[in-house]
Amino acid sequence: MGITAAGLFLLAAGLDADTTIGFIVAVLALLGLGFAFFSSPNTNAIMSSVEKRYYGVASGMVGTMRSVGMMTSMAIAMTAISIFMGRIQVTPEVYPQFLASVTAILSVFVALCVVGVFASLARGKGRKGE
Repeated sequence: MGITAAGLFLLAAGLDADTTIGFIVAVLALLGLGFAFFSSPNTNAIMSSVEKRYYGVASGMVGTMRSVGMMTSMAIAMTAISIFMGRIQVTPEVYPQFLASVTAILSVFVALCVVGVFASLARGKGRKGE
């Protein structure tokens, strides 16, 4: 999650009208690496913390929480865009406002990732005795 936060921070800090495609591709690759390093171990930690008979419920909750996270991120993004831009069409004339909204969105997600890092560090090691 720390790698993901770093990638989002790089995008938030480095995204402007002159940002190169190479920079965006490199940061997106870093984000993908961060997701890969976090997602599977996190799912494993969740599934390892429940008894076998509750695997179906735990798996369903993991899927539900992922969906809720995606919907929440869309709500945050749309709220920021509506605050910065209002109800106007995205055209070249309003690119500065759009870029400001994207920077704000990425900054919120950086903060959420940092909170997630600490939440992951605070969780237990698994079932009792492990």
